[in-house]
Amino acid sequence: MVLQKMNKINLVMATKSIHKVKEIREMLDPSYSLITMEEAGFNDDIEENGQTLEENAWIKTDTLYQLLKTNIFGEDTGLEIDFLEGIPGVNTARFAGDHRSDFDNIKKVLDLLEGQSNRSAQFRTIIALIFNNEKYTFEGIVRGKIAEEIRGYNGFGYDPIFIPDGYEESFAELPSSVKNTISHRGIAVKKMIAFLNSL
Repeated sequence: MVLQKMNKINLVMATKSIHKVKEIREMLDPSYSLITMEEAGFNDDIEENGQTLEENAWIKTDTLYQLLKTNIFGEDTGLEIDFLEGIPGVNTARFAGDHRSDFDNIKKVLDLLEGQSNRSAQFRTIIALIFNNEKYTFEGIVRGKIAEEIRGYNGFGYDPIFIPDGYEESFAELPSSVKNTISHRGIAVKKMIAFLNSL
């Protein structure tokens, strides 16, 4: 019997973050092809002016879908710190201002938590997917704590100061193969892929 090769499922990701694209490509099996916005012919910025992670994820996905009319997903991720009542949350990426760097954002968090014993936090990712003209939402959460100093050089964003529950290392100290298995984004992506595989 000759097995027919299955066609790949193309998914366009509504992000300009090369770090997120790389991370998610590492999670996908060969039956999926992840296409960036630029590869799909879209180079403009999408203004993320939502009040929640969910709103921002859908703003990105809906904007791109109106132009491309294909399978699209976007995501938004927030670092939610218990002591700061969920801050930075929806402002995670621009916590230290519009012209911030990852280091600036990290320094602001460490400064706000200086001397605090309650360093519990969570990363939360929302994925907004339009597949075959239908809308779906997936969520991934990982609990942990904020380190007292920068630790590690892998990853991006707040990875050097986030230590997931059950580990002694920060996300930036863990191999990407481990981080992708336990991370907020990894959990949300696995939920999305499990859903697509069930169709």
